[in-house]
Amino acid sequence: MKNKTKKKQFDLFKILYKYGTIMVIIAAILFFAIALDNFFNFNNITNIFRSVSIVALIALAITISLTIDGFDLSAATIAGFSSVIAAKFMVVWELGPVPAIIIPLVVGVLIGCINAFLIIKMNIPDMLTTLSMMFLLTGVSITFQQGSAIYNFMPLPNNGGIASGTMHEAFLYLGQGELFGIPVPVIIMLSVATLAHIFLNHTKYGRYLYMIGGNQEAAKLSGISINKYKLIAYMISGLIAAIGGLVLGARLGSGEVDAGGPYLMDAVAASFIGFSIFGIGKPNAFGTLLGALLMGILLNGLVMMNFPYYSQDIVKGFVLIVALSLTYYKQMR
Repeated sequence: MKNKTKKKQFDLFKILYKYGTIMVIIAAILFFAIALDNFFNFNNITNIFRSVSIVALIALAITISLTIDGFDLSAATIAGFSSVIAAKFMVVWELGPVPAIIIPLVVGVLIGCINAFLIIKMNIPDMLTTLSMMFLLTGVSITFQQGSAIYNFMPLPNNGGIASGTMHEAFLYLGQGELFGIPVPVIIMLSVATLAHIFLNHTKYGRYLYMIGGNQEAAKLSGISINKYKLIAYMISGLIAAIGGLVLGARLGSGEVDAGGPYLMDAVAASFIGFSIFGIGKPNAFGTLLGALLMGILLNGLVMMNFPYYSQDIVKGFVLIVALSLTYYKQMR
């Protein structure tokens, strides 16, 4: 009899470990669907996915760094910096959308290289390196445009004239357009998440990243070049963060100083929620996507319920605690 009870308890905790976060997501959806008549409206569902696209992209950048047991705190700032560069190219320097897209992506990769250099060669811990980069890029973004946002027909701070360039329609399409009724930011988000999932789970390079994150010494003894793959991880992280910045800038229609900052905490939460999805226990693209979706569902539902904005973080924090408690409590058994 005792053995049966233990087996049942084990099975219960096993189910919670694998599906606890999924249960919370489903519970949140059901709650808002019952409480709000228009929650399952197609336009509202579209808005949820559109709103989580930027958070998800930044979270995916963080997820890549987590695979090697790192932590890229600069991802959101890279996104904001990329949006400022893109806007500057089009509005102030009057260049087309092609360089306004390519250059920020290159800059994102270069920042990832700098992060990797400081971590590998200077032996600065990942968190401290990327935290320092976050402050540095915020300062550079502010100095780059002397503290002002970049938008169509803005007054130029140096000569008192008016900027004659504009945010190009082709660029704005990345954040505001639709393809077959699906918002382009959602298509970009799903595409990047799919590619990240394939890279991490179905290529030897992704497996090497996981090996380094799991046991760096064992990976080194297996002949894996630790420094090489840390560099690759941070380059990819910078690239994905820059993609998120382009979508952010296109959605806003301007280059806002530190525009990525408000997305950091939600992105960090989404990337760590990903660990708990289906009991995977490691950073993964699919889990991160569901984590971002949970954050988006909560925010959307609370706004529709006219919940005070200054109390929304209380609900989000409580739900996250419940979701993660259901998942990780089994580890103490």
